[in-house]
Amino acid sequence: MNHCGESSDDTDEGDDQEASSLQGKNFEDALTSFREQWQRELTISPKHDASRTPKQPSMEVASDEASIESKAKNLFLKGIEHEQSRKFYEAIQFYKRAVQLVPDIEVRLYESTKAKARDKYDADDSLDTLDNDLSANNDNENYNEADEEETDLFLKLSKIVNPNRVCYPKFEQSTTHLSALPMEIVLFILKWVVSSELDFRSLEMFSRVCRGFYITARDKEIWRLACVRVWGVNCGTCEPLYQSWRDMYLHRPRLRYNGCYISKTSYIRDGENNFQDRFYRPWHLVEYYRYFRFFPEGRVLMLTSTDEAQSCVNSLRNRVPRNPSVLIGHYRLHDNCVTLMLKKQETKGVNFAYRRKKREPVHDSGEQTFHIEFEIQNHHRRVNSQLRWISYSIFTKYKNGVEAKIWLKEPSVREFRVSPIGGRYPPLKFSRVKSYTQESEAPLQ
Repeated sequence: MNHCGESSDDTDEGDDQEASSLQGKNFEDALTSFREQWQRELTISPKHDASRTPKQPSMEVASDEASIESKAKNLFLKGIEHEQSRKFYEAIQFYKRAVQLVPDIEVRLYESTKAKARDKYDADDSLDTLDNDLSANNDNENYNEADEEETDLFLKLSKIVNPNRVCYPKFEQSTTHLSALPMEIVLFILKWVVSSELDFRSLEMFSRVCRGFYITARDKEIWRLACVRVWGVNCGTCEPLYQSWRDMYLHRPRLRYNGCYISKTSYIRDGENNFQDRFYRPWHLVEYYRYFRFFPEGRVLMLTSTDEAQSCVNSLRNRVPRNPSVLIGHYRLHDNCVTLMLKKQETKGVNFAYRRKKREPVHDSGEQTFHIEFEIQNHHRRVNSQLRWISYSIFTKYKNGVEAKIWLKEPSVREFRVSPIGGRYPPLKFSRVKSYTQESEAPLQ
């Protein structure tokens, strides 16, 4: 009996332990399930859905649109590169692909570049203005310092050099030296060096030889004659705007005579379609050059040709050219503008008496007169090396008395109907020609 009671007590204690262990396991399971349910509720909460789930598709769509737009921009930029390299067919292919992706890609690309430029300007506005002010001040200071140094050098050398002798021989010699020549003869020789073509480059090279030549090359009479030959009755006096006649010749707007002003014009002309292939559209790239040569006495020559520059420049060497396609005229200089009037050369008439029996109709092309106006500009620190078109007009007079006029002009603020000439004709840039100053025909007078 006692054994049975002990066994019953033992079983009761085991049941209690099992029950307590079961309760602990149930609590842990409940806790883990609660944690899982809590995490699940957090992931599916309305705040989380509102903050994340709706933004994901919009972000994906935005990223897709941005990638498409960037791809279209790259294609359009490639088309621009091909167009600049004269590969028009490939350029059109890239343009078409870009427009298929984004129809207004050109407007978007322009706005993006404009916005970047505006932001950059706004960010660096103060720095740019400061730098510009400093650079302007530095340029003025450098310019003033250069002039002051040159004047100081001229004064110092004029005190050292003997005014009656140009130079002295370094070594003794039996032949007559250049220093034996009087100053009047040396100045007359320098007038031949400059010549009637105003070759002051040779005069500056002469001044680099020695101190005496440097002083002689800055003779006031030589530079005064040069200014009078360039500006004529509108020359005036050098004071008070300029320090000397040489300073006036160097800094006043003028033309250059030891070379040509050259421009290259190119445009695309549509060709005619073939009767067999209606979808093929041919293009023709037309390129030609325009040459201007000015002479100090007011004469000007113009040649428009597609030939090489060497042959065209040689045809403008003489004042009376042999090439019949060269136009001859005169020009007038007013401040920084130059006005030209050109005509075709007069050709001798040919006697067609032997064609009386068979008369052919003669086309009346009329007599054309070209009126052109340029603005003299500096280009890349080269003084008076560029001519910008201001106006261009052609007057045609026929044998029956009828006159016609074609006028192209750079529009002003109030003129909107006038076609701009700057887009059609590029500016002319100066190029020196060595053969123009190889010989001197007459001295400077």
